[in-house]
Amino acid sequence: MLRRPALATSALLIGALLFTACTGTSTPPAATGAPDPNATLTVRLSLEPSNLDIRRTSGAALEQALVDNVYQGLVTRNGDDDNAIVPALATEWTVSPDGLTYSFTLRPGVTFHDGSALTADDVVSSLQTAKDDATIQNSADLAGVASIASLDPTSVVITLAQPNMDFLFSLTGRAGLIFKNNDATNFSTATNGTGPFTVSSWNTGQSLTLTRNDAYWGDKAGVAEVVLDYIPDQSAAINAAVSGDVDVALEIDPELQGQLDGTGNFQIESGLTTDKGTLAFNNARAPLNDQRVREALRLAIDHQALIDTLGAGQTLFGPIPPLDPGYEDLSGSISYNPDRARELLAEAGAENLNLTLTIPSVYPTSIATFLVSSFADIGVTLQVQSVDFGTWLQNVYTNHDYDLSFVRHVEARDFGNWADPSYYFGYDNPQVQSLYAQALATTDEQTSADLLSEAARIVSDEDAADWLFLSTPLTAVATNVANFPKNSLNVRLPLAGVTVSSE
Repeated sequence: MLRRPALATSALLIGALLFTACTGTSTPPAATGAPDPNATLTVRLSLEPSNLDIRRTSGAALEQALVDNVYQGLVTRNGDDDNAIVPALATEWTVSPDGLTYSFTLRPGVTFHDGSALTADDVVSSLQTAKDDATIQNSADLAGVASIASLDPTSVVITLAQPNMDFLFSLTGRAGLIFKNNDATNFSTATNGTGPFTVSSWNTGQSLTLTRNDAYWGDKAGVAEVVLDYIPDQSAAINAAVSGDVDVALEIDPELQGQLDGTGNFQIESGLTTDKGTLAFNNARAPLNDQRVREALRLAIDHQALIDTLGAGQTLFGPIPPLDPGYEDLSGSISYNPDRARELLAEAGAENLNLTLTIPSVYPTSIATFLVSSFADIGVTLQVQSVDFGTWLQNVYTNHDYDLSFVRHVEARDFGNWADPSYYFGYDNPQVQSLYAQALATTDEQTSADLLSEAARIVSDEDAADWLFLSTPLTAVATNVANFPKNSLNVRLPLAGVTVSSE
């Protein structure tokens, strides 16, 4: 089963709206005082949801606020460096030897926020609706499901038409969230989940408040409420932190980090992401359909110099990031070599080449400026077309009308885009498609990872794109805040374990 465009569109929108970088961390003195269960945790975010309907509305803001906090699935991700799948509304599960049948045991004593008890029928109806209703976000993740059934009140059995190594991971996404059957809630403005927080208020344009769910089935949240404070402007966010109006600030600008370092009240943290700053080549259009041209463009880019220019990030030389299965360090596969780039262009008859870079205007101009200079050094003229994200979606993503393009692909386990010739990359390699299909179909995790690694090496060796950097966002965390999550915060922000201490 390939990743479908609906998922990719959401992921790209997330990437377009959030640009970050990383310069390192600082460690101030540890917090003093005991955790205060009555405390309010205020978190600065940059992107506010347009409504609260997580099933039918795309964007990172909803996942940040609601997944694992308000809504839950049978399973979730642990948020650690291995991004492992762990129990949530299911206490355990088994997979048949042929990889087709998943049997889940439901957690007892779970209630929705309206007091209704979670039943197996709720699980079946939620997953069946997500599978059948294409308007639900990530519905395609369940396309390979043959049947969903409840054998008794405490178990659910899901049968696949064919094995899919990514199926459990798919259940950690939006399509796997569980809702009350026949719920009359207006999900655009209200919520009714099973998580450790409820949505108590939404001050549109300013903040969303989560209140501890004292009827929660698991460990109660460490704070009484969380205020998600939406502050798009970076300087305003830093000022809010310095003045003590926020306890945590996500996605801070590295150039403004020093303003917080001097206060001694914050530590700067960074974690792993699957956020890939991708320079796409239109593999289906001349002259980018010539591998020599694509390789020349990659050889012209000094990746570390670009990261230094941005003030951040890590190098990434292939399509799979460290958090995903199949990751392999491909740094030895290509290196900065403008002389060889000029030779390749000459061999391809592509001297004095003119290309256009289409890039959403939300990204820093320094990215395009760096690429223009790098390509000019090898005799390639790069015209920059800065567009709004809607235009990018129409021209690049939908119509495939572009030469080069830059966006951040933030979604985990999205290698399937490289096995989909209809995706906007225009990359069509039957061997990669076969390896990806085999990786999904096997029931052995290591075999699957090995197949993905092999496929990723081919994609990199054929210079199907260039991965300019792996984003590693900076988070400013007050010294009296403990257990704040670190990884993939632009798509997941589980807050139940966070505590705030008295000072």
